[in-house]
Amino acid sequence: MSLELKSSSKSFGGEQRIYAHASAETKTAMRFGLYLPPGEGPFPALFWLSGLTCTEENFIAKAGAQRLAAALGLVIVAPDTSPRGPDVPDDPDGAYDFGLGAGFYVDAAEAPWSAHYRMRSYVEKELYALVLSEFPVAEGRVGIFGHSMGGHGALTMALRDPARFRSVSAFAPIASPMNCPWGRKALAGYLGADESRWREYDACALIEDGARVADMLVDQGTADPFLEEQLKPALLVKACAAAGQPLALRRQEGYDHSYYFIASFVDDHLRWHHERLTA
Repeated sequence: MSLELKSSSKSFGGEQRIYAHASAETKTAMRFGLYLPPGEGPFPALFWLSGLTCTEENFIAKAGAQRLAAALGLVIVAPDTSPRGPDVPDDPDGAYDFGLGAGFYVDAAEAPWSAHYRMRSYVEKELYALVLSEFPVAEGRVGIFGHSMGGHGALTMALRDPARFRSVSAFAPIASPMNCPWGRKALAGYLGADESRWREYDACALIEDGARVADMLVDQGTADPFLEEQLKPALLVKACAAAGQPLALRRQEGYDHSYYFIASFVDDHLRWHHERLTA
């Protein structure tokens, strides 16, 4: 698979790069950020999944993760949040929570979205295989984390395949898309009206249906404006408690939904993943 290096900047002895490539899954050009730490590797790696309206650039520009990633020897991969291009459909009303920038990390089953919106398979299969084949990443030492819509994506991907993603954490994830406006709009639009098809894209439903990971870390700001209506961490706490699924949910007093929140605690998440990926 041909990779095009779009940019590279020296950062803490390593390199922050952005790549583009033609995706077989989305049938579009896709971009992703990749932080390569100093040294020869092979390195453990983390996939970061961003939230609504974001691209591959938000995390790499705002989270401030490169310093500790360099010290720990972690590769960080940050894909875009949806396919893009002139032939890719968008929400007809131009809404921010569906269509471009809002792929929800699902494989769409409904037209016209099904032709390109295959972010689940893009991340889990295509990009995962590409990163392991082209970069010095240690096989079996890959974790995943994300924010908001991307936190939903990270939790569901790890729960569906804990062997592929050995560790998982999230910032302010959409804990149960089946039970919030953002999620119900996206799942109905991409997957259709049959809610039984939605369960594999809902962390709480996956846990209820028997999916498990070794443990998970979730940070949630108490001043997040989306806390009660959209994120609903209490549903995740309830599902984990009922199933005996280990969960460390930290309520961070006064923090909101922004990258100021993420940057404040990203080092904790990097250390948490590194401990599990190098054990």
